[in-house]
Amino acid sequence: MTINTPVTNSINILLVDDDDGDVKAVRRAFMKAKIANPIERAIDGVHALEILRGTNGSNKILAPYLLLADLNMPRMNGIELVREIRADPVLHPALVFMLTTSKRDEDKLAAYSLNIAGYILKEKAGNDFVSLVTLMDTYWRIVEIP
Repeated sequence: MTINTPVTNSINILLVDDDDGDVKAVRRAFMKAKIANPIERAIDGVHALEILRGTNGSNKILAPYLLLADLNMPRMNGIELVREIRADPVLHPALVFMLTTSKRDEDKLAAYSLNIAGYILKEKAGNDFVSLVTLMDTYWRIVEIP
């Protein structure tokens, strides 16, 4: 949903990343791509689950939503987070993109084995990342999300 598109059911975005600089870069890319979807931030997997479930004083994120999750975080990393999401019948259908610096095949295989929607390298920041964000915007406008 871009700024120029009237939105009745905007998709909320949960950005799960412990790095302030990366969070600023993602927000900047969304602004450059003129994507105005609400972005909520969690600092790690534990915090993300609190937001997804509305526990421990966190406001529950409203559906529909998608997650952009970093792979390497303290307390609970991205793979552990997605494992927990897939094991929860309520959260299981969540649309998750991994956003990471890891090019390791083991990490890619682990993430895709948990049915993520995409594995995105943070090094694509800049113009390539804006293109990627625009592609994601197109993706969630065309794909039917329950």
